[in-house]
Amino acid sequence: MQQPEVITDLDVASTTKSVMKKLPEVTLAFWIMKIAATTLGETAGDLFSQTLKLGYFLTTVVLFLVFVVTLVVQLRSSRYNPFFYWTVILSTSMAGTTMSDFMNRDASAKYLSKGATSLGWGPQGLGLGYPAGAAILISLLLVIFAIWRLSGMTFQIRDIVTFRGEALFWSAILVSNTLGTSMGDFLSDSSGLGYAGGALVVSGALAVLVALMKVPVVPNVLLFWIAFVLTRPLGATAGDFLTKPTAKGGLDLGTIGSSAVLLVVLLGLMAYAHVQERRADAAEQV
Repeated sequence: MQQPEVITDLDVASTTKSVMKKLPEVTLAFWIMKIAATTLGETAGDLFSQTLKLGYFLTTVVLFLVFVVTLVVQLRSSRYNPFFYWTVILSTSMAGTTMSDFMNRDASAKYLSKGATSLGWGPQGLGLGYPAGAAILISLLLVIFAIWRLSGMTFQIRDIVTFRGEALFWSAILVSNTLGTSMGDFLSDSSGLGYAGGALVVSGALAVLVALMKVPVVPNVLLFWIAFVLTRPLGATAGDFLTKPTAKGGLDLGTIGSSAVLLVVLLGLMAYAHVQERRADAAEQV
């Protein structure tokens, strides 16, 4: 007989009068905001590490600390708050961008601006390359999912209401965003497809996932996590397309301007989600 799950004092007890949801419903608006947040994460991460020349190592340390702060705010919240949730998504996207760059890149000229011999303080990068970096991240993500599975907690994000469930969820998000960045950079920089070509490949893969939603034998939870990983390289390629020089196939809009516009868009979407959430709460109370 299966043993009942023991709820610790760190968990939100599901046996209370009502359990406030901490994570959003997965709708079309969810995916639009996810792509906007990950695209901003790409441009903002490059803004700090490359444009401001802080380097991959220092920027990774700073943005990881930002992720920890935003995560603490999210975990301490008693219910779903769109601003808290999407701020954590954004911080994982920014940290994932520089973590991926630090893992995969090195001090070779192709990763530095013209005439530069170094990039910021500390190590320039581990130089693992995209295949090795992706293999490490995939392994780490599988370990997280294995621990999650063994814990007996649900993979359905709308049903995650415990501290442990959220901790596993956000660990998977951070690693998947870092993996997605590596995939996006590989498609854009090393595959020969370019930024637009890489975005088209990822968009085609996402279209296949949408079609598979109609196939009963394929679990929607599996499709969700594959889509979550794939929307990150879509954001990465879109961000590179906006910011990189025209000689490399980009629009050369720069990291500062692109990040500012994307931030305004994301804040607008957050505000819209907040209004929708308030309306839903009001309707439930009627």
